Amino acid sequence: MAKVCWPYFDPEYENLSVRINPPRVSVDNTSCRDCTVVKVDSVNKPGILLEVVQILTDLDFIITKAYVSSDGGWFMDVFHVTDQQGKQITDGKTIDYIERALGPKGHTTDGMKNCPGKRVGVHCVGNHTAIELIGRDRPGLLSEISAVLANLHFNVAAAEVWTHNRRIACVLYVNDDTTSRAVGEPNRLSIMEEQLKHILRGCEDDDKVARTSFSMGFTHIDRRLHQMLFADRDYEGGGVTTEVDYPPSFKPKITVERCEEKGYSVVSVRCKDRAKLMFDIVCTLTDMQYVVFHANISSNGPYALQEYFIRHMDGCTLDTEGEKERVIKCLEAAIHRRVSEGLSLELCAKDRVGLLSEVTRILRENGLSVRRAGVSTVGEQAVNVFYVRDAYGNPVDTKTIEALRKEIGHTMMLNVKKDPASAKAPEAETSGWAKTSFFFGNLLEKFLA
Repeated sequence: MAKVCWPYFDPEYENLSVRINPPRVSVDNTSCRDCTVVKVDSVNKPGILLEVVQILTDLDFIITKAYVSSDGGWFMDVFHVTDQQGKQITDGKTIDYIERALGPKGHTTDGMKNCPGKRVGVHCVGNHTAIELIGRDRPGLLSEISAVLANLHFNVAAAEVWTHNRRIACVLYVNDDTTSRAVGEPNRLSIMEEQLKHILRGCEDDDKVARTSFSMGFTHIDRRLHQMLFADRDYEGGGVTTEVDYPPSFKPKITVERCEEKGYSVVSVRCKDRAKLMFDIVCTLTDMQYVVFHANISSNGPYALQEYFIRHMDGCTLDTEGEKERVIKCLEAAIHRRVSEGLSLELCAKDRVGLLSEVTRILRENGLSVRRAGVSTVGEQAVNVFYVRDAYGNPVDTKTIEALRKEIGHTMMLNVKKDPASAKAPEAETSGWAKTSFFFGNLLEKFLA
């Protein structure tokens, strides 16, 4: 029999174009007085726009304008960004990190671990087990999940929880409450999985109602939550606004037109501006297998106008009304998932096993429903943010807030303020440690790996 000899394939071949033409990154504070201009030129590759936007949003930057062009073999981006106070990015370490993260060595392990100013607690999580949960939401569900984990001697080191259209998606990072290490025993994980499934199913017997999964690795939390809810088809049903009666200012205006001259589909989004809006839209388009060739992003007062020139990965445009309607519904859902009208409760306390279970129990006993939550650790301190309404979806009254202050005020630092996505908070309410707590869920991505 003749011996088959396969041609040699250099494993470094895929990186050859990057080595020959490494990405060029510039951070400019002279062109504009009110923002920092970040320019990225590199060889084009699938998903590169999402990677760049993800890095900028994970640094808690506000993208006020952007111009994207990646038609052909080259990718050219210009981003106008500010910090959370609307000022230029002037910190030398942060600028250095931007240049390294977006440059040729942007995906090295050291580059991600040395992000300046982002060591807030997440680096101390250590070994962990990632748990993904999705199911039908109901008042008190997060409290029940936390109680199950506490009873099974798991410590919740970090977590992110989203609810949308009567569905809940959670990514939790847990470890053993005595060893602080990831839990790998199959029997113990099996018991946890069964109990969590029972909690998520509630009174329903259908296994499709709820799902749990475990991972010893890491997933970018925000993108994973989008993927979980998208796979759960939260954009279907009675419409994406059935859970909360959103005011007109939150209702996105999304259109899909055809650009005959260039052969693109043009997706236009006009809605109230907020942090991470561009990330949410680009993430959704990417996960729906669409490629963004050009984009124009701008902010006009409180509103954002974003325009994307796209094709499907197979080169086709959106030609049918069904395709266009699905894209519109999915983008509406992606925009609304991060909108949590009402109050945000920001709590800071000394970290201990069972703290999350205790806090969520208190919220449940006071008739509060958690719509979105973020849990992290800052050294020895636990930092939690809960976006809440009452059990019927109405705003929380003053008496309930005062009762909460009396019950937990002597053991925890409690800060109450309106959701920054629903109303512009006064400057007095955005001072101190709570200023960045709305965004700390992003920090998990850089330090849990």
